[in-house]
Amino acid sequence: MPKMKTKSGAKKRFKVSASGRIKRGAAFRRHILTKKSTKRKRQLRGVTGVHGSDTRSVRTMLPYA
Repeated sequence: MPKMKTKSGAKKRFKVSASGRIKRGAAFRRHILTKKSTKRKRQLRGVTGVHGSDTRSVRTMLPYA
Protein backbone atom coordinates (compact mmCIF):
# COMPACT_ATOMS: atom_id res chain seq x y z
CA MET A 1 0.00 0.00 0.00
CA PRO A 2 1.52 3.37 -1.00
CA LYS A 3 1.75 6.30 1.35
CA MET A 4 -1.28 8.58 1.54
CA LYS A 5 -0.87 12.09 0.20
CA THR A 6 -1.58 15.15 2.30
CA LYS A 7 -3.71 17.88 0.69
CA SER A 8 -1.32 20.76 0.04
CA GLY A 9 -3.92 23.46 0.70
CA ALA A 10 -4.85 21.96 4.06
CA LYS A 11 -1.19 21.57 5.00
CA LYS A 12 -0.74 25.33 4.58
CA ARG A 13 -3.93 26.32 6.41
CA PHE A 14 -4.17 24.05 9.46
CA LYS A 15 -1.91 23.05 12.34
CA VAL A 16 -2.58 20.29 14.86
CA SER A 17 -1.84 21.16 18.48
CA ALA A 18 -0.18 18.78 20.95
CA SER A 19 -3.59 17.95 22.44
CA GLY A 20 -4.94 17.08 18.98
CA ARG A 21 -7.03 20.18 18.39
CA ILE A 22 -6.90 21.65 14.86
CA LYS A 23 -5.98 25.33 14.71
CA ARG A 24 -6.74 27.76 11.88
CA GLY A 25 -6.29 31.43 11.15
CA ALA A 26 -9.18 33.85 10.94
CA ALA A 27 -10.63 34.86 7.57
CA PHE A 28 -11.28 38.42 6.28
CA ARG A 29 -7.78 39.75 7.04
CA ARG A 30 -6.18 39.75 3.56
CA HIS A 31 -7.39 42.91 1.80
CA ILE A 32 -10.00 45.71 1.89
CA LEU A 33 -8.91 46.51 5.44
CA THR A 34 -9.62 50.26 5.28
CA LYS A 35 -13.38 49.90 5.79
CA LYS A 36 -12.96 47.45 8.69
CA SER A 37 -12.70 48.88 12.18
CA THR A 38 -9.54 48.58 14.26
CA LYS A 39 -11.42 46.50 16.82
CA ARG A 40 -12.62 44.07 14.17
CA LYS A 41 -9.13 43.67 12.69
CA ARG A 42 -7.60 43.17 16.14
CA GLN A 43 -10.11 40.44 16.97
CA LEU A 44 -9.26 38.62 13.73
CA ARG A 45 -5.62 38.25 14.82
CA GLY A 46 -4.27 35.00 16.18
CA VAL A 47 -5.61 31.50 15.76
CA THR A 48 -8.92 29.81 16.52
CA GLY A 49 -10.05 26.22 16.52
CA VAL A 50 -11.77 24.45 13.64
CA HIS A 51 -15.48 23.88 14.29
CA GLY A 52 -16.44 20.42 15.50
CA SER A 53 -18.48 19.61 12.41
CA ASP A 54 -15.45 20.28 10.18
CA THR A 55 -12.76 18.44 12.14
CA ARG A 56 -13.42 15.08 10.49
CA SER A 57 -12.98 16.44 6.97
CA VAL A 58 -9.80 18.31 7.96
CA ARG A 59 -8.35 15.17 9.53
CA THR A 60 -8.91 13.20 6.32
CA MET A 61 -7.01 15.90 4.43
CA LEU A 62 -4.11 15.62 6.90
CA PRO A 63 -3.56 11.86 7.32
CA TYR A 64 -0.22 12.12 9.15
CA ALA A 65 -0.94 15.15 11.37
